[in-house]
Amino acid sequence: MLVIDNLWKNFNGVPALQGVSFAVEKGQIYGLLGHNGAGKSTTLGIILGMVAAQSGDVSIDGISITKDRSRALSKVGAIFEAPSFYDYLSGWQNLKILMSYSGPFDEKLAREVVERVDLTKRIDSKVRTYSHGMRQRLALAQALLPEPEILLLDEPTDGLDPEGIKWFRDFILGLRAERGMTVLFNSHLLGEVEQMCDRIAILQGGKRVFEGPIKGLVEEQQGYEISAELNSDLTKIVDQVLASVGGNWDGASRIFMPHDVDPVTILRSLVQAGVPLRSFARKDRSLEDLYMEIKQQHTTIPRSA
Repeated sequence: MLVIDNLWKNFNGVPALQGVSFAVEKGQIYGLLGHNGAGKSTTLGIILGMVAAQSGDVSIDGISITKDRSRALSKVGAIFEAPSFYDYLSGWQNLKILMSYSGPFDEKLAREVVERVDLTKRIDSKVRTYSHGMRQRLALAQALLPEPEILLLDEPTDGLDPEGIKWFRDFILGLRAERGMTVLFNSHLLGEVEQMCDRIAILQGGKRVFEGPIKGLVEEQQGYEISAELNSDLTKIVDQVLASVGGNWDGASRIFMPHDVDPVTILRSLVQAGVPLRSFARKDRSLEDLYMEIKQQHTTIPRSA
């Protein structure tokens, strides 16, 4: 549905994107991760035709952005950066104006979308009276009004309270379940990404340093958290026990082993080897763990002078 092909972009000589490529299949929910300045928003800006790439291309459902921008973007709905509205007008008036930019106003469709985002009771109120969560819902309504095949969302849950974040997550998952909607979004909330996304790409310093499926990545091995008094001798014992089953540990508190290994076997081996365990509890690797591992692997440590 969406193909990002070797995007390069500089701002005043500073590289923002360096050969970024990835693809989003139809019906996928895809997360774009990275620290501030990693290139996430620049990527979305290029997809939307708001930022010009130095080289590379983007295609939406097989249509090139550079060759036929209007037709490609007709398939897209988006919330990019902070959504802007006419605060002195009502939510309904804003939708009428914004819809008129791309085509005729369809009142029936607009009413349906407003109901879907749960804004019916306040749609005739002036936008300046809206809470942050209500403004985000209005932005989502605007993004859905072209009846897009793909949604592009730039930090859509930024600033929302826990209730608003859950509402957004359930809404997006519902769109995919009911309409097969394709979604690409970036977020700093790794817990939300882990619950929603099928695949992720991680950007660092304008480069794609990782791309892959969520489920397989965080479930490669079963993980356990141990609490024990470990000295150098006991550390060797733990390493030896885990090496015997193809496992490993982080040197502090987390151990990982293949799913076909019975944890009772490991626990028994550690106790028999004299490791004084206080606790041994299941704790699988999270997306946050994966993100930090990948970030550390691709962080360049400057040499001292």
